Amino acid sequence: MVSQKVRVKNPSGLHLRPAGVLCSTALQFKCRVRFTFREATVNAKSVLSVLGACVKEGDEITFECEGEDEDQALATMVKAVEEGLGEEQKN
Repeated sequence: MVSQKVRVKNPSGLHLRPAGVLCSTALQFKCRVRFTFREATVNAKSVLSVLGACVKEGDEITFECEGEDEDQALATMVKAVEEGLGEEQKN
């Protein structure tokens, strides 16, 4: 298992559109992809789970990937969040 922390930069947090992008990205991998936020562990391949976590701008989440393509999955997930999950960032 590999893990890494990342800060959410999206002005609206992980609302429906970026949550969908996050899940679509996670679904590309065979390994288990999840993240922890506060006391919750969230399945990153489930839009409802991601939305239920109520992650806001500036919150820090920790991705955990476990399985055959875990290293590539972790790097891709962190990069996707750092790049804003398809949304423009504030300057």
